[in-house]
Amino acid sequence: MEKDFFNEINVSITISDTEGNIVYMNDKSKSVFGDMTGKNMLGCHKTRSQDIIHRLIENKETNVYTIQKGDVKKMIYQTPWYDNGELKGLIEFSIILPPEIPHYIR
Repeated sequence: MEKDFFNEINVSITISDTEGNIVYMNDKSKSVFGDMTGKNMLGCHKTRSQDIIHRLIENKETNVYTIQKGDVKKMIYQTPWYDNGELKGLIEFSIILPPEIPHYIR
C-alpha cells in the first residue's frame, strides 16, 4: 500500500470531483467533517456556497479566504485540480493560522 503523506500534517485536505463527490479526505479533514469519502458535498453547503463551487469548477478559478470560529482562525484555499491537463474537480486546503503571522516582502 502506498503511503499517504497528507495524513500526518496539520492541514485539512478535501478533494472532490467535478460533480461534488468527495474522492479523498486526509485524517485531519475527516476529524473535522467526518468521513464523507464517496458522498456528495453539495448537500452540506448552502445555496450561496454551492454557487461558488459551481463557479470555481466552471471557470477554473481559485477561491481564498479566512474564517474564524471562536479563537481559531483558518485560511481556506480552494482550487481546481487536474490530471494530465484535464479538470478533475476541486481541492480544498484548510490551514489553522497562528494569532500572529510574520509577513515578508522579498
